Amino acid sequence: MQDVQIRHDWTIEEIKAIYNTPLLELMYRAATIHRQYQATAEVQVCTLLSIKTGGCSEDCAYCPQAARYHTDIKVHGLMKKDEVLDYARKAREAGSTRFCMGAAWREVRDNRDFDRVLDMVKGVNELGMEVCCTLGMLTEDQAKKLADAGLYAYNHNLDTSDEYYGEIITTRTYDDRLKTLDNVRKAGVSVCCGGIVGLGESHEDRIKMLHTLSTLPKHPDSVPINALTRVKGTPLEHMPKVEFWDMVRMIATTRILMPGAMVRLSAGRAEMSISEQAMCFMAGANSIFTGEKLLTTDNPSFEQDHMMFELLGLKAREAFKDEKATAEAC
Repeated sequence: MQDVQIRHDWTIEEIKAIYNTPLLELMYRAATIHRQYQATAEVQVCTLLSIKTGGCSEDCAYCPQAARYHTDIKVHGLMKKDEVLDYARKAREAGSTRFCMGAAWREVRDNRDFDRVLDMVKGVNELGMEVCCTLGMLTEDQAKKLADAGLYAYNHNLDTSDEYYGEIITTRTYDDRLKTLDNVRKAGVSVCCGGIVGLGESHEDRIKMLHTLSTLPKHPDSVPINALTRVKGTPLEHMPKVEFWDMVRMIATTRILMPGAMVRLSAGRAEMSISEQAMCFMAGANSIFTGEKLLTTDNPSFEQDHMMFELLGLKAREAFKDEKATAEAC
């Protein structure tokens, strides 16, 4: 079996051909590549906490935290460091190795709140967890400050294709997103970037989003594939539920295009059975969020995921695994 080489020069036509491969053949191809690059019994277990909720000035059509929409989300200011660290400890005890903190900000501002987040990053890093943040747009200097505080990864999703982006968000541009990703890379921080399925986009839009991700100068280290969570009060509340097979197809295509990335089965798991999640793992997913909330939406509990891992024979990937392997090789 010939090893698949990691590429950054995929064409739209090549990706379209992969995406449209008959599903069982697509899954087999993705699973084969997965085994070449990943320990398939390992799943990266992440926990996501909303450290500042609601009141966001953006108009993302899917997001219940946008101030302009009338949802059931209660606005709360930035959490205290001790509260965040308590939650991180509980997540670590439950098996999580990556802890992600999300704030409903359009962009990071150089103020006392950012200083408090930097302190939180230091604290979580000292717990021995990979620490991730998703705080909105970042300058290069802000990304460097986060890196210096011990930030391991930064999440900043593209959501959809450049062409469809304006139908979902008008308060920032696609280039704004790409600029933040560039700033994160320059700071030496791991990039976490993916998208959402079910926004009303076409299959062509999904293919174009994957083309953008897979042709970046360096592939994202983590690629979350989210199914739209339909929230009452948002413009997309009446969208149909994403077809499970569409999620499998997206995960498998992502695995083939970006073999070395962690492919995260993210939002939408709460509506999937264990059997459906197992198929996603077979198709190349090897990362999940666990804990009862994904920022503000429902997610399987730690207990449910423990049961699933035991049933499927999965184990949590250890923190900083790549760095430890590099150190041992030196």
